[in-house]
Amino acid sequence: MATCNFWSPDGGAISGVGAGSKATDGGSVTGADRVPLTMTCTPTGPEICFDATDNNCNGVIDEGCGLETGPLQFTIAWPEGADVDLEVTDPSDEMPKPEGRTESGLFKGRDCGRAQSICHGQNVENVFFAGDRPPSGRYKVEIKIAKPEDAHFPVGLRLGARVGVKTFSLDIAIGSPEDSKVCMFTVQ
Repeated sequence: MATCNFWSPDGGAISGVGAGSKATDGGSVTGADRVPLTMTCTPTGPEICFDATDNNCNGVIDEGCGLETGPLQFTIAWPEGADVDLEVTDPSDEMPKPEGRTESGLFKGRDCGRAQSICHGQNVENVFFAGDRPPSGRYKVEIKIAKPEDAHFPVGLRLGARVGVKTFSLDIAIGSPEDSKVCMFTVQ
């Protein structure tokens, strides 16, 4: 089971999935403020690369697109014009660096830098658990702008999350250089 709460920099809840929320196949999960983190898939649709979404409803985000996956996966996708960072901290308070792994098995497999760099317009960052079962506990997912001078605000992006065989997504806007979005996922 996973729950998610989004928090603003001042510590107030802004949206997401709260304790006591329920997810069902093909449904969505809502928190106390009723902003959905939607289960996403199109059972008959083909997979579309680099959109941080499980388009074909097989429980995997962007498979066949060169992104690695596991039973726990966090992916962000955004259009050109910004350097966005996805930072995920595991229950041991470790965060994988690009192409690096934490002791628990959390791996950052793709890290797009400046918009015109190695990603060639396919702007995706991907963090996943490389093993059979991720450790129980709280995972902190933070999304922020790395180089504000490259960005035209607001910067729109999509967060995709895989927890077991369920996938979720949420469209997010980063409104300013100081803005960041933090999501706490609890895996039990």
